[in-house]
Amino acid sequence: MKTSEVMYRLAALAFALAWAGAARAQTESGAPPPPAPVPVSQCVMCHDKAVSAFKTTHHGELSQSCTACHGDVTEHLKGAVENGEPGPIRSFKNLKPDAVNQTCLTCHDKGKQANWHGGLHDRRGVSCTSCHSVHSFKSEHAQLKTTNLTDTCLTCHTAIRNKGMRVSHHPVREGVMSCASCHDPHDGTKPRMVKGESINETCLTCHAEKRGPFLWEHEPVRENCATCHDPHGSNHEKLLAAKQPYLCQRCHLNTRHPGTLYDFRNTLVGTSPSNRAVEHACKNCHQNVHGGNAPSGPYLGR
Repeated sequence: MKTSEVMYRLAALAFALAWAGAARAQTESGAPPPPAPVPVSQCVMCHDKAVSAFKTTHHGELSQSCTACHGDVTEHLKGAVENGEPGPIRSFKNLKPDAVNQTCLTCHDKGKQANWHGGLHDRRGVSCTSCHSVHSFKSEHAQLKTTNLTDTCLTCHTAIRNKGMRVSHHPVREGVMSCASCHDPHDGTKPRMVKGESINETCLTCHAEKRGPFLWEHEPVRENCATCHDPHGSNHEKLLAAKQPYLCQRCHLNTRHPGTLYDFRNTLVGTSPSNRAVEHACKNCHQNVHGGNAPSGPYLGR
């Protein structure tokens, strides 16, 4: 008898004994017998490659780990022992995203994962295995399909990757920050899946000096930082969404100043240069654009 056949028979015997014990206990209680738990040590006989990395994780320490995800493996093991053709088994490659998520959330139902349902990722058909891999992960933490969290996110969010390559950007590509510094990919209860209660609260976690309260407030700052800034990257200084004065005149078109719409002609290389359209433009006079406390500065001057 070949060694492989002996191993198959030993695995089948161990599986049968475990299943019989579980079935007997359930029969006495009147409930149908559940799938017998199959330890990793039995599955590794055939699935060595799939289990090699799996054994080093918390999943591999669980006695019921294989059947918890792949369901009843009775037919699978029976076919492998009897004719060398493993029977059917629940494979995540063939499951729809909802079925994959339901399996994972059976255990991972704490923390922000409890708010997964109804979130943007859930509505877009993203599954747990879109980002994570149980058997062939590449990251040191969270069992991600790529080496780090940012690369995992940018696999889908290619437009954000392009913005991150612009001149002004948060230090994400340098590794100082990651997407998870501002976003929680598992929590669908917040706008844009940000970690704070709002976009502003998320920004003010680091930029506390902009929080206030101020004697003179700038309304857009209080409403949404993203009104003026693009947090993912910009070719203008300080992550501004547009260059000054064009950024400011999107709102301030009819103010105490003459209602002049500045354009390229008013720059230094234009035909009609204006001192309000060069250098830092509006900030030459209105320095405290985020808010000021000077009693004599109602227009956000120093």
